[in-house]
Amino acid sequence: MTAKGTLTATEGAAQPRMAAGRIAPLLPGILVCLAVTLAALAVQAIEERATGHPYVEALVIAIMLGIALRTVWSPGERFRAGIAFSAKQVLELAVTLLGASLSLGAIVASGPSLLAGIVATVVLTIVASYAICRVLGLPSRMAILVACGNAICGNSAIAAVAPVIGADGKDVVAAIAFTAVLGVLMVLGLPLFIPLVGLSEHQYGTLAGLTVYAVPQVLAATVPVGILATQVGTLVKLVRVLMLGPVVVAFSFIAPHLPAEGASRAGPGRLGFFALVPWFILGFLALATLRSLGLVPEAATPPIAQAAGLLTVVSMAALGLGVDVRVLARVGGRVTLAVTGSLVVLLAVSLSLIWTLKIP
Repeated sequence: MTAKGTLTATEGAAQPRMAAGRIAPLLPGILVCLAVTLAALAVQAIEERATGHPYVEALVIAIMLGIALRTVWSPGERFRAGIAFSAKQVLELAVTLLGASLSLGAIVASGPSLLAGIVATVVLTIVASYAICRVLGLPSRMAILVACGNAICGNSAIAAVAPVIGADGKDVVAAIAFTAVLGVLMVLGLPLFIPLVGLSEHQYGTLAGLTVYAVPQVLAATVPVGILATQVGTLVKLVRVLMLGPVVVAFSFIAPHLPAEGASRAGPGRLGFFALVPWFILGFLALATLRSLGLVPEAATPPIAQAAGLLTVVSMAALGLGVDVRVLARVGGRVTLAVTGSLVVLLAVSLSLIWTLKIP
């Protein structure tokens, strides 16, 4: 009995050492990613103080800083494990936490016609954007990233879909980089549609909610126009963001059937439930359901959303650190054309929806 107790105590003492042994190799790379993250957050804070809006979010800044650092410094072996961990596992945790920020009640409140229109817009844009990307010769996973980024919520959608379809880090960075550039141009250029096509404030708010990528960018594009445009744009944008969950789940079933491209990728050999629907998607849906049922306290939602946002920035810093800018330059022209074409499709579909629904 004593020997047994001694054995149990020894095993118990060994477990923390084993855990520390697994974590220690990750720390150098994680610390580098955190340093890049802190720098990106500082740049965004300066930007907000100067302009009042984060036109370029910390998520994009972290990628750019990571790429810049990677250009002048190649991470050694001791950094690679932590950077890889930040790019994958940290991102998966961030996607899970995003579920707590989404309430299914927003769907009901938006009304059936507009809801159906938003769903149709997202689906049509994904299909058309994917087709454009493939015609331009982009790999299937890159095409999916560009399509989802344009159709739903830009960087966040790309970051959420990437681990589900097994996208390469270079594909993720390229999709986010060029989508981010056009996202800023959208904020600056979208108000021109008011005189060009004679949009009312209500119609413009709907257009902004359907086409602008990030919620802060929707505010930046609508606040100068008026309070009605801001309220409508924010509501439409939030309902559009809710499409992320179903789209991610759908692609988790499609992913095993995607062709292997470039580097060797895991094939669809494991067809069990958890192979088709990753754990973090289940966590995402579980938290969204709990939030909709009122089981996630309102006071807890902002801290969880902030944690998810911070973890996403850390993972984007890691992706940037893993990218050779010369590879990005080689695909730049095609990706730019693909993102631009997808954006044109999104604008056309959104304007058609506004006129079809006869939004005043």
